[in-house]
Amino acid sequence: MSTGGLPGPGRFPLRLRRRPVPWERQRPTWREARPAVIAAALKRAQARPSGNWYVLGGSRSVTAERPLGLTVAGTEVVAWRDAAGVLRAGPGVCPHLGAPLWDSPVRCGTLVCHWHGLALDGSARAGWEPYPAHDDGVLTWVRLDAVGGEEPLERPVVPVRPRPAESVSAVCSVTGRCEPEDVVANRLDPWHGAWFHPYSFVDLRVVEQPGPGDADDRFTVDVSFKVAGRVVVPVRAVFTAPGPRTVVMRIAEGEGAGSVVETHATPLAPDAAGRPRTAVTEAVVAASGRRGFAVARSAAPVLRPLMRAAAGRLWRDDIAYAERRWALRTSGRFPG
Repeated sequence: MSTGGLPGPGRFPLRLRRRPVPWERQRPTWREARPAVIAAALKRAQARPSGNWYVLGGSRSVTAERPLGLTVAGTEVVAWRDAAGVLRAGPGVCPHLGAPLWDSPVRCGTLVCHWHGLALDGSARAGWEPYPAHDDGVLTWVRLDAVGGEEPLERPVVPVRPRPAESVSAVCSVTGRCEPEDVVANRLDPWHGAWFHPYSFVDLRVVEQPGPGDADDRFTVDVSFKVAGRVVVPVRAVFTAPGPRTVVMRIAEGEGAGSVVETHATPLAPDAAGRPRTAVTEAVVAASGRRGFAVARSAAPVLRPLMRAAAGRLWRDDIAYAERRWALRTSGRFPG
């Protein structure tokens, strides 16, 4: 495919839009965003194996001092790091008298129940059985075979990312009243980007979409990220769904080629009204072949809050989109 006006690796990445189009006069995308195409892509994603792995959160959210607690599809889970820094996970309920283990301290890599002092080092003890856990360097995962009901996989399906030594990563988390499929459907609708997020995206065009019998199941999008005013960064991005609760956007051409944005949806416990809740964990792994990126990497502690803020702004809109989809779908009023 032609890269059109996309900047090459040695060219200045910024572009100046010559004739900015007002939001209301941009090209409508509703005819292209066919419900059947999105629904078919969602169905194919749901059929892919997850191996019963669920994202708990960012790797940095589990420290040597405090555990992380999450209720995944009604199952309380606690995760912490042992004395060697290895991720451990298991039931979040103490087998002795039911104390919440996520609220207990970690001492020298051992989780110590704050009700009666039961010490857990990650191995089976006193009726407590560990869950398989995995830390991929950006995200933490837990395998819940009783919840997932699939054939277990030894490791989660982790998308290919830029190498850690050559990238900067940040993780953002939000929670919505919806189900994982509503989050995945939102991400498999790239047509809404410039309409729903005009503060971030302009000049969006879907140049490739999957057909009924396509083996290469992806959406390819030409889009420009807004920097300031008329200044933009044009890229070509590819959206894929490697699993039932994951969508990956990868920069294929333009500035930051190889960078990825991963969206993972984890079902939680329902709210007080019985409505489903889903945690959306979005991991941004940014890389660039430009010399100046080494400077950016050295400023990673400053960049990460900015990256999280940008992702959080998008997801404040998108979680409302997913919640609306769930409400319409479960009431029988969803179109299509």
